Amino acid sequence: MADPAPPEYLPGAPAGLRLAPGAEAGRSERIIDRLHALHPKLIDLSLDRLEVCLAALDHPERRLPPVVHVAGTNGKGSTCAFLRAIAEAAGQRVHVYTSPHLVRFHERIRLAGTLVTDEAFAAALEEVEAANAGRPITVFEITTAAAILLFSRVPAELLVLEVGLGGRFDATNVVERPVACCIASISMDHTDFLGDTLAKIAGEKAGIIKPGIPAATGHQPPEAMAVLEAEAAALGAPLLARDRDWWVEPSGGGLRWRDAAGALDLPRPALPGPHQAENAGIAIAALRAWNPPWLTMAAIARGLEAARWPARLQRLQGALADILPPDWELWLDGGHNPGAGVALAAQLRAWQDRPVHLVVGMKKSKAVGDFLAPLLPLAATTWAVAEPGQHLAVPPEEIVAASGGLARPGPRVADALAALAREGGEPARVLVCGSLYLAGEVLKANGSLPD
Repeated sequence: MADPAPPEYLPGAPAGLRLAPGAEAGRSERIIDRLHALHPKLIDLSLDRLEVCLAALDHPERRLPPVVHVAGTNGKGSTCAFLRAIAEAAGQRVHVYTSPHLVRFHERIRLAGTLVTDEAFAAALEEVEAANAGRPITVFEITTAAAILLFSRVPAELLVLEVGLGGRFDATNVVERPVACCIASISMDHTDFLGDTLAKIAGEKAGIIKPGIPAATGHQPPEAMAVLEAEAAALGAPLLARDRDWWVEPSGGGLRWRDAAGALDLPRPALPGPHQAENAGIAIAALRAWNPPWLTMAAIARGLEAARWPARLQRLQGALADILPPDWELWLDGGHNPGAGVALAAQLRAWQDRPVHLVVGMKKSKAVGDFLAPLLPLAATTWAVAEPGQHLAVPPEEIVAASGGLARPGPRVADALAALAREGGEPARVLVCGSLYLAGEVLKANGSLPD
């Protein structure tokens, strides 16, 4: 069963939907709230219920534009952002389905480049609910069915479809014939649902691979790569792996990407962080394997420069940033598992020109110590926080304990920023990280809502 949500949350939102201060719930959000009360089981990995519902809707999953299906533990959202940006740079209309959202549920569904409206989403939810006729179903399955229904009715040239959890039994895996698949970095996370070893988790992620359909992946731990290779071989699906089938490396001020067909000299991705070169590379490898007629080097280059993805090493300007001295920087990242800790540590090592202070808030069930381990030696100070509206937040004292006593209690983000401002010192960067739930609260408090 789902953990109970705080009263200020709309409990129907699988990611803990909370409205901006003063905002009223839209009709779609009220429907989700009601559906959650009827179907309280938040996660129940299976395709059977959704397949029955889609059949009652006359199989909209069979009337979709070309689909690129994206799985992984870390980086799948950024990979989706690159896929979308490249296609849009080529003048294509792109649907996108991602999760979780940061502030409002509508962030999950983009129709031909525009976030779904409340009325359109509410109407689709009601149609799905009527077709489901009271049968057992989870809220994520209902919202996925509504998204698929909308995607089937609005013309587009591409649907970028992000897995919600795992892959094999994720609701998005009802799509039988994507044009390509992407599997971003795999690490330990959601072990209560996906398994307690990398091999088991990789087996779930590999469940999106389809017979004969190319699948692009980056660097993976050997245990995970062995599972991906075995699954791809069994299905006759080309597995396009980094440093075997495609390569990407820094070159001048940008990137050089290459495969057997040739090399591309590309600009630096707009999304910051050394790890984004790989996520961009996976997106490029998948698109080149599909090879639509609109894919050009110019579109790839423009897409890399245009990609945006909130709360992934996002520089903030606004109310929270204004607490800090004017020559300081405030950054936000929603990374929350050991793999994300390693990726963020690489960015901290790249930030050599000024000290970095960490402000960390995490969700219960996450491996706090494993996330912090690569980061603590690189931070000037570390602060433990929990926002009042942060769903299932770890109390700051538990983060302090997991840090071996190195972290200091905020106890809130604004408190930590104010303390750093009082202490002053040389220009520095502050990185708020550890949870997408925390990231949503920070964006709201800073006045930086996703669009």
